[in-house]
Amino acid sequence: MSPTVTPGGNSAITALATRVIALCWALLPESVTYLLASGRTERARALCAKYGVPLGFYAPEPGAPERRGSVRALFAPGIRSTTLLFWIASFFGLLLVYGMNTWLPTMMRGHGYNLGSAISFLLVINLGGIVGMLVAGPLADRFGPQRVAMIWFAMTALGVGLLVFRMPLAATYTVVFVTGGFLFSAQTLIYASTTTHYLPSVRATALGWVSSVGRWGSIVGPWFGGVLLSHGLTTGGFGMFAAAAVIALITLSFVRRDPRVEAVAATETAAATGISAHPAQPA
Repeated sequence: MSPTVTPGGNSAITALATRVIALCWALLPESVTYLLASGRTERARALCAKYGVPLGFYAPEPGAPERRGSVRALFAPGIRSTTLLFWIASFFGLLLVYGMNTWLPTMMRGHGYNLGSAISFLLVINLGGIVGMLVAGPLADRFGPQRVAMIWFAMTALGVGLLVFRMPLAATYTVVFVTGGFLFSAQTLIYASTTTHYLPSVRATALGWVSSVGRWGSIVGPWFGGVLLSHGLTTGGFGMFAAAAVIALITLSFVRRDPRVEAVAATETAAATGISAHPAQPA
């Protein structure tokens, strides 16, 4: 008999999630940059004093009020190609994520695995995704999210490509797990990389548009995968998803950072160094 969630149990889970979100909201500090931009200078000054960081590190860059929230700013000279490249990478990244997550069991059954194993592959690839997120974060902090994202997409393409071949069950589980580790976190690294390529005044706008355009890929991936599989093209499904990873990799390789963003990033690094070198003193 399959386990079910009762209405009461569902309500309890919802209540717990709401409390956790409220706790996080209360404990996480607001962005100093946002506080300054919205005119709450005293609160920003108090937050900087708490963490021992000079307020000047977070002063809005010149022209920030005019750019804030402007989609047009995403296509300013020197940044428009970056915007388009991130949009393309996000489209193919989410095409890959949602396509694989939707059709992996069906594609594995088409390769001769039984239904139980095919469904288990979906669980395994998502478990790999959890581990991949934990590994990708520290590496992105150390080497930069764009560089790590490119490696992650390359490994995803390799892993998906290997699934074309029939292997022993244990080896297939291993490949699926490792591929999941790269696949899901590669898309997250696109978002992380986006925030490092725009001025603070338009980062949220840029990230919102990268995510929004990518959502079209999350629609196209399952649809096109279904078209291929309806014609019995199981190998074509793996090939399409591997190609999506390669396209995202190539696209990211052409992304360059604007010199103005480099200058802002240098001050933010100095601010982060200041936080680690001068931890907050107990009250």
